[in-house]
Amino acid sequence: METTEEAPPSTTGADSGKESSGYARRLTLFDGIMVVAGGIIGAGIFQTPAVVAQEVDTPTLIMLAWAIGGGIALIGALCFAELGARRPEAGGGYVYLREAFSPLFGFLYGWKLVFISSTGAIAALGIVFANYTIDVVGLANVWPTRMGIAVTAILFLSGINYFGIEFGSLTQNIFTVLKLAALAGLVGTGLWLGAGELTTAETAAESVWATSGTWGIIAAMGAALTPVLFSHGGWQHVNHIAAEIKEPNRNLPLSLLIGVGIVVGTYLLANYAYLYALGVEGLAGNDAPATAAMEALIGNAGGKLIGIGVMVSVFGILNLIIMAAPRVTQAMAEDDLLFEPFARLHPEHRTPMWAILFQAAWSLLLLFSGTFSQLLNYVVFGDWVLFALIVGTLFVYRRRDIKSDEEPSSYRMIGYPVLPVVFIAASLFVVASTVYSTIQANPENAVFGAGLILLGVPVYFAFRARRETVPS
Repeated sequence: METTEEAPPSTTGADSGKESSGYARRLTLFDGIMVVAGGIIGAGIFQTPAVVAQEVDTPTLIMLAWAIGGGIALIGALCFAELGARRPEAGGGYVYLREAFSPLFGFLYGWKLVFISSTGAIAALGIVFANYTIDVVGLANVWPTRMGIAVTAILFLSGINYFGIEFGSLTQNIFTVLKLAALAGLVGTGLWLGAGELTTAETAAESVWATSGTWGIIAAMGAALTPVLFSHGGWQHVNHIAAEIKEPNRNLPLSLLIGVGIVVGTYLLANYAYLYALGVEGLAGNDAPATAAMEALIGNAGGKLIGIGVMVSVFGILNLIIMAAPRVTQAMAEDDLLFEPFARLHPEHRTPMWAILFQAAWSLLLLFSGTFSQLLNYVVFGDWVLFALIVGTLFVYRRRDIKSDEEPSSYRMIGYPVLPVVFIAASLFVVASTVYSTIQANPENAVFGAGLILLGVPVYFAFRARRETVPS
C-alpha cells in the first residue's frame, strides 16, 4: 500500500541519543510504564466485566475472554514497541503512517485524534470525573456544579502539562499508582471476603457452554471480546511522547511490555475477584460490578471507596490524554499540515504550548456543546482501523530494511510476521463487530462517523496547497 507521494522531510532523527524536534528527554522507564498502565486503565474495568458476563455465562469463558483480550493487547504492545524503537519521535502513529504509507494516512490519524477522539474523550472524561466527584463529596448533581468541576479539571491538568512534561508525568505516576492500589484493594477484598461462587452458572440449563455448541460458544466469545479489547486499549499513548523518553530504544519497548503486562494481570485478578464475590449471575446483573461487589462485602463504605477509585482512575487517564495528544498536533504542524504556531515548543518548558492551549479550548467547546458523546460514538470503530494500519507499517519498515543498507532497529519483536497478522485480524474483527452493531441500531451513525473521518481528506489537501503556495 505504499504510494509514490513524497513525505515531507522529517526534522526528527531516530537517533535515540539526541533530543528530537527540540523536546527534552526527561522521562524514565518508570515514567513510561506508568503512562502505559495509566493509559489502559480507565473506568472500563469497573463496569465492562458485567457486559462480558452477559455474553458468556460461565467463569471459564469469562476468564478466557479476558485472557485472549490480554494476549492481543500484549501482541499490540510488541508491535508498537518495535515501531517506537525505530522512530522514537513525537507523534507516534502519525509518524509511522506518514513514513510507511502516505502523509495523507498520517494526517487522517492526527485529524481524528486531535479534533474528535482526544478532545472528545477529554470532554467526556471531564464529565465522568465530575459525576464521581459529586457522588463522593455529596454535592447536588446540577449542571453548574457538574460543568464547573469538569472545566476546572481540564484547565488544571492542561496547566500542569503546559509547564513541563515532568509535571504531567509526576501527576500520571501518582494517579496510576493510586488506581493500581484501588484495584489491588478490590481484588484483595473480593478474594478475602467473597462467597467463592465460581461455579454458579457452570451447570445452568441455559448456559452458553451447555446449550450453544461450538459455533454458539465462538459467537458468544466474539461478542464478549469487543468490550474486552476496548478495555485493553490505550497503550499507544506512550508512542506519542517517545521524543521525551530517555534511551527510547530500550525504555520504550520495556515500558510497553511491562505496562501492558501489569494491566493484563490486574484485569484477570479483578475479574476473578468479581466472580468470587458475586458469582456469574451477580456479575452479569450489575452495571457497576465493582461497586456491587464492594457493597456486598463491606457495605456502603465499599461503594464509596470504589467511587473514589474510579474518580482517581478517570483523573489519571484525563491527564494522560492531555499530556500525549498535543505531541501529535505539534508533529503535524511541524510538517506544515496544521497551522504553524502549533509546531512551536515553549522555550523553557519544551512543551507544545499552543497545541496544549488549542486542545483545552477545543475540548471545552465540545464540552459545552454537548456533542462529545455522539462524536465519540460515531468514530469509535476508527481507532481499531488505525491500529490495524499502524501495525501494518511494520511490514513496510521490515521490507525497507531488506532493500537498504540502514542499520535495522535495535529492538525487533518476536513472532514476526505471524503476531502482527493476528493483531490486524483482531482489530478488523472489532471494527466489523462495532460497525455491524451500529448499523443494526442506527445505520446513519456509521455513515456519519466515516464521513467525519474522511472530512480530513479535503482539509489535508487544503494544507498541502497552502504549504506549496506559502514561501518558506
